[in-house]
Amino acid sequence: MATDDNIPRHVAVIMDGNGRWARKRALPRHAGHRSGVGAVRETVKLAARRGVEYLTLFAFSSENWSRPRDEVSRLMRLFVEALQREVDELHRNNVRLEFIGAREQLQPGLIDKIAAAEKQTSGNTGLRLIIAVAYGGRWDIVQAVRQVAGRLAAGEITVADIDDAAIASQLQLGEVPDPDLLIRTGGEQRISNFLLWNLAYAELWFCDTLWPDFGEKEFDEALEYYARRQRRYGHTGEQVEAVS
Repeated sequence: MATDDNIPRHVAVIMDGNGRWARKRALPRHAGHRSGVGAVRETVKLAARRGVEYLTLFAFSSENWSRPRDEVSRLMRLFVEALQREVDELHRNNVRLEFIGAREQLQPGLIDKIAAAEKQTSGNTGLRLIIAVAYGGRWDIVQAVRQVAGRLAAGEITVADIDDAAIASQLQLGEVPDPDLLIRTGGEQRISNFLLWNLAYAELWFCDTLWPDFGEKEFDEALEYYARRQRRYGHTGEQVEAVS
């Protein structure tokens, strides 16, 4: 059983299986995405109750733009609707909402609503809910390297100053601790270009449950899995035990 002293500070989630959930019920794919919003709401509540400090959800990848135009359009409308419906409740519950990704690729109306939601919740001190939209791990690393290269070209730093910390600080999660635990639903066992740099030492937990059906049972199973892991970061088990 996970206890307060072994709860992950940062949980990242790849929310997979909305389309298959809908197909199993002979429903259109967008019905699965809409049902998935309920699982998001429940997961946010569970994370806050269990003492998780940061929750990052992979909502829309840079590769998802290649999906059928109608599905992408419905997803964008769903984002707008969800923001309009959920942000006030998140604010009341002291949740700070943030977005990462290439937001300039989004429709202007959605960009404005994202900025408004971030501003409304910016002073909250509870769970930090981070939504990845139009996000890709390789894109994230490339844009970070470009930022570092710009500083180098401007003479602000030297080549010797470029290290892990210099690049990590320019990533989308540059001011956030790396995820301790990655959860992926839907039965696939890959990270699909999500937080490639930040997941270097995360514990990975995969389940067959399709995202709209993900709930308290599955979330607690993931936390219990994490609680059983010994996080060594390259050290031996004996070294870890000696300092614990």
